[in-house]
Amino acid sequence: MEYTVQTLGQLAGISTRTLRYYDEIGLLKPARINSSGYRIYGATEVNRLQQILFYRELDVSLDTIKAILNSPTFDGATALKQHREKLLEKRAKLDTLINNVDKSIEHTESKANMTDKEKFEGFKQKLIDDNEEKYGKEIRKKYGENAVSSSNAKVKNMTEEQYAEVQKLEEQLFTNLKVAMKTGDPAGELAQKAADYHKQWLCFYWDQYSKEAHAGLAEMYVADERFTAYYDKVHPGATKFLRDAIVIYIK
Repeated sequence: MEYTVQTLGQLAGISTRTLRYYDEIGLLKPARINSSGYRIYGATEVNRLQQILFYRELDVSLDTIKAILNSPTFDGATALKQHREKLLEKRAKLDTLINNVDKSIEHTESKANMTDKEKFEGFKQKLIDDNEEKYGKEIRKKYGENAVSSSNAKVKNMTEEQYAEVQKLEEQLFTNLKVAMKTGDPAGELAQKAADYHKQWLCFYWDQYSKEAHAGLAEMYVADERFTAYYDKVHPGATKFLRDAIVIYIK
């Protein structure tokens, strides 16, 4: 079956403007242009649009989607299975938050008692899931399954006060790091205070603190662009500055 821009847009639940934009950037070209100048899409294009929308649902950028779909190694069936796994993970996170909201509603309406631990359960689980998705493979390879599982358990068991303290420590770390960078001295008082905040923050996640592990983590921050982007949002070069401060701190 063939579709015009308008009919395909209605079928997929997206605007004709979006389809035209996908055509302009080479992400989804029509099968042909008919004698009236209308874009016509066939089964191949419909299947490609489905893949695009799946990737968009997972917040993948258009440039990345284009590179994936245009790769000679791309396999549609395998991609669909991967989409399913990712969507199931996303659903599990949403189910946890929905359950948390339901309990909060019951508590607000005095239908049920809700402990402080339960109030933050959904947010803590989302924190664990997000970290697993972004860094799980690397940190498990570096520190082992038991260490990571133990860390996740500590997060799940955090009290409201502990959860708030973790958030506060991270804010203090960023604030001190930003000011310390202006001095240019990783051995200075402000930089060392930032390193100490980082240690305190780690201790909420680690069963046992060690200088070697702290130094190794700091090196991983610099080596992995995802960690670098997280700390460099304070100021360009903040990750390396923090790494240097931590190396001095543990000595």
